Formats: sequence, C-alpha cells, structure tokens
Amino acid sequence: REWEEAQKLWVQEVSTAPSTRRDVVLLQEQLDRQLQQRQARETGLCPVRRELYTQCFDELIRQTTVSCAERGLLLLRVRDELQLTLSAYQALYESSVAFGVRKALQAEQGKAHMEKRIAELEEENKELEKQVSEEKAKCEAIERQENERREIEEKKHSEEVLFLKQTNQQLKVSKNPEFQIVAVK
Repeated sequence: REWEEAQKLWVQEVSTAPSTRRDVVLLQEQLDRQLQQRQARETGLCPVRRELYTQCFDELIRQTTVSCAERGLLLLRVRDELQLTLSAYQALYESSVAFGVRKALQAEQGKAHMEKRIAELEEENKELEKQVSEEKAKCEAIERQENERREIEEKKHSEEVLFLKQTNQQLKVSKNPEFQIVAVK
C-alpha cells in the first residue's frame, strides 16, 4: 500500500514473516480498539465495522498464506464468495426497504383516499338523513291534514245523519193520521 504523508511517499510492503500467536492477539486488540475509536455499530449494517472486519480478515489471510499458500488461496476464495453473498444480501435489503417505502406510500395514499371517501359517504349520509327527516315531516303533515279532513267529514256526516233522522222523524209524524191536525173550515 502507498500513501503520502507530510510530503513524503510511504510504501508498506507485505511481510513474509510467519505469524505468531502474539501477532493474532495484537491483531484482535487492534481490531477492538479501531471498532471503539471509529464508533462502529455493534448491530445492523455498519460500513465502518464491515471495513474493519474486512481488513482484519485480509490480514488473517495474509498470515495464513505466508505459512501455507494453498490455504491462503482457499481463504481468498471464501472471502470473495462472502463479499458476493454480502453484496447480494445488501442489494436485497435495499430492495426490500424501497419496497417497504413504496408500500407505505401506497398505504398512505390509500388511507387519504379512504378518508376522503369516508367524508363523502358521511356527507351523503347526512343529506339522506335530512331527506328522511323532511319526508317524515311531510308524512306527519299529510297525516294531520287527513285526520282533520276525516274529522270534518265525520262531523259533517254525523250532522247530515242527524238532520236526515230529524227530517225522517218529522215526515213520519206528518204522515201519521193520529197526529195530524185537522184543519177547520
């Protein structure tokens, strides 16, 4: 690896010295320290944590390759496969998040549409209730008018029946000879 610092070019070369148990412990301590210093999240997706673990794994592969090249190559294949799998999972995660956001937006739009429809139906319901009240009032008014008309007709009928009975009685009296008054000449 090459980098420039204080206008000097630094080159870091891969060590060919075999690793010791002490090197592994130092690597672990360095990893823990870097995770803390760079405030890597312990759970979920964290690019900082991923970068640090990738560097650590690369160092472990280097250390293994120094002692056994075949084992190192196999670990490189495993690393590459893991990176492909991780990329696929990340793409799937991002796709599912986008899908979730779309569904949430659709639900929100659907909710707004349903709320609008509910308001329309409630307004229509109020109008129909108003019409029902008006029709009930009309019906009651018609019933009152018909009751009044019927009462007037019944009264008129009763008066007419009474008049006819009285007239009939008078006619009976006038036809009956016993009750007739003889006209004197």
